[in-house]
Amino acid sequence: MNQPLRILLMGDYSNCHRTLATGLRSFGHDVTVVSDGSKWQNTARDIDIARRGKSRAAGLELMLRLRYGIMPRLKNFDIVAIHNPGFLNLRPTRTKYFFDRLKGENRSIFLTAMGTDSAYLDLCSAADSPLRYTEWFIDGHPSPLYLSNPTKWRDWHNDEIRSFHEYVYDNIDGAVSILYEYHLAITRALGPDKCAFGGLPIDLSGIQPVDLDPDPDVVKLYLGRHRERCIEKGTDVLEAAARDVIARHEGRVTLSIIENLPYDRYIKTICGHHISLDQLYSYSPATNALLAMAYGLNAVSGAEPEFYNFIGEPAGDPVINAPVDYDRLVETLDAIVSNPRAIAPRGRRSRQFVERHHDCRHVAQRFLDFWTSKL
Repeated sequence: MNQPLRILLMGDYSNCHRTLATGLRSFGHDVTVVSDGSKWQNTARDIDIARRGKSRAAGLELMLRLRYGIMPRLKNFDIVAIHNPGFLNLRPTRTKYFFDRLKGENRSIFLTAMGTDSAYLDLCSAADSPLRYTEWFIDGHPSPLYLSNPTKWRDWHNDEIRSFHEYVYDNIDGAVSILYEYHLAITRALGPDKCAFGGLPIDLSGIQPVDLDPDPDVVKLYLGRHRERCIEKGTDVLEAAARDVIARHEGRVTLSIIENLPYDRYIKTICGHHISLDQLYSYSPATNALLAMAYGLNAVSGAEPEFYNFIGEPAGDPVINAPVDYDRLVETLDAIVSNPRAIAPRGRRSRQFVERHHDCRHVAQRFLDFWTSKL
């Protein structure tokens, strides 16, 4: 399809849709990003839909702003992609009205499978789930997140949310996933014919890899965390393991905690380190790890053999898998800092990995191939 397309990307997590827009625009398409800036991250968008508070009045204000100020501008797009069935910070019954308008007033509507929804929760809790662990369950047992806040699981699983998410699945033209786990989940829910894997887009155009010391005297770790999601992401465990390793290598390892920074400041902060400690409970690396790798840093994150095989990299390199077992995690980190000469070569392979799999232009092409096949 050679004609430029009008594409609406609705909602965002961790700058994914915004970066995808960059890739799509490189092919000449007209792309509009509508989001709340991923809340505290304050990522860039063309139209802001942030809810201005948690009160009912704030919800009403958002509904009125959407209905009369924003929705009239969101018509006649060739492709609409929502980032989650709950793409608005409103109750499902309110969001349904806007979903139906987006579907009725545009040529097609898709899901970008990039976060928690009913399909993913079903995969997490299924007796036959191929995932040995998630943030919710580990080897069939409740995880630290579940045990710390069981009401959160019930809230996600309530009938109102489930019913609306299933309504969305029944009424979209298809879904493109950004992570291996989400691909398993949405394919299970929709069937393989309605799904494709796109991957996480990274805009490499302004990212110059850092020149890492070939034999650093001090190995510099950093941990990017969201204070309210430490248990969910396992960053509390990663921090504890890192401090155990620091105690073994006094004066040779440092740890920086980067917390709740807006996206632009976060990017400026990570350079000057060697290794990103991303997250536990994941089979595949997400945005923080991939950004670090784009800068030529090392990343400790989800990187299970299933993920590597899925993307055609059976050698299992260069992302360093973060084991869920604490003792194995400590030994993994210890092995990294004990061999500092391996850090710079692994950093170069990390950049090459991102170029192969996550360049936003390559990811955008995968999305386009699937979307246009359904038009």
